[in-house]
Amino acid sequence: MTDNAGRVTLWGIEVFLAAAEEGSVSAAARRLGASPSAVSQQLSNLETALGVVLIDRSRRPAQLTPSGAMFRLRAQRIWNEAMQARTELAVRDLANLTDLRLGMIEDFDSDVTPRLISDMGGELQQCRFLLETGASHRLHDQLETRALDVIVAADPGTEAMAWAEVHPLLEEPFIVAVPKGAIPPGDEAMPHLRRMPLIHYTERQLMGRQISAHLAQQRLRLSHRFEIDSYHAIMAMVASGAGWTILTPLGYLHARRFRDDADVLPLPFAPLSRRISLTARAGVLQDMPGRLADRLKPLLQEMIVTEARARMPWLGDTLRVL
Repeated sequence: MTDNAGRVTLWGIEVFLAAAEEGSVSAAARRLGASPSAVSQQLSNLETALGVVLIDRSRRPAQLTPSGAMFRLRAQRIWNEAMQARTELAVRDLANLTDLRLGMIEDFDSDVTPRLISDMGGELQQCRFLLETGASHRLHDQLETRALDVIVAADPGTEAMAWAEVHPLLEEPFIVAVPKGAIPPGDEAMPHLRRMPLIHYTERQLMGRQISAHLAQQRLRLSHRFEIDSYHAIMAMVASGAGWTILTPLGYLHARRFRDDADVLPLPFAPLSRRISLTARAGVLQDMPGRLADRLKPLLQEMIVTEARARMPWLGDTLRVL
C-alpha cells in the first residue's frame, strides 16, 4: 500500500473541504460515503503533509484553525480546478461524462428536480450526479467559483456575465397570500392588507431584496414584524391568521400543506415578476446546457404551470414557460 502521509492529495483536499463545511468528521464521512476513521486519517495525513493543524476536532462543531481557514481558500480553488479539468476532458464525448455538479433552486426540490435527475440518469448511465439545492444567490456564487457546473436559479438582475450562457426557462409573477376569508370577495384588497402585518421573505436572499425594492419603488410602507426564509414557515403563519405575504406561484405550490388555508390574489399594485433560467459556464459543456433546458421546459409546463393555472386561473400568461 502506498503511504500518503507526507503528500497533499486531491482526496485529502476533498475530505478537508467536506469536514470544514459539515463541521464534523462523521457528517463528512456520510457525505463522502467513507468511514469516519478513513476521513479522520485523511485529515491527519493532510495536516502532516502541511505541517499545521487545520481543524480543531475537540470542539463541537469542529472549527477551522486560523491555518485551516487560510488553507480552505486555496483548497477550494484546487478542487474547483480539478473538477473543471475533469469536466472539460469528459465532455469531448458526453456519453463518457462521469460527474455533473448541478445546482437547483429550492422551489423545485420536491417535484421537478427528482424527475429531471431520473431522466438524465437514464441517458448518462456512467455519470455521477452531485446535486446542490439552495437559494439562487448562493447557487450563482458557486457557479462563478466553479464549484458547480450548471445551475437552475432566479436571474440575479445584474449585468450579464460574459463567462456564462443563460437559457431562460420560466417567468412568474409575484402574488399575495392572505388567511382564508380575510378579504371578502369583491372588496378592494389594499385596505385589508394595510390592517394586517406583512410576513416578509428575508432580505438576506435575492427574492426578499427584490420584493423590498419593489415596495420602495411603489412608496409602500407596510408594517412587518417577521422576516423568514422558508415558504413553509411563511405559509404556516399566513394560514394561522398571523398576517399576509408576497411570494410567487412556485412558493405557494411548494408549501402544499398550508395552501388550502390561504387565499391568493394578484398584487394590488404595480406587477412584479422574476425569471428562472438555466446557467452554465459558456462553451464548457458543449450543447448539454441547452439540452437540459429543453428537458426542463415540458416538466415545468406539466408540474408547475398547469397546476398553478388550475388553482389560479387569473394568472393567465403571467406565468409561462419561456
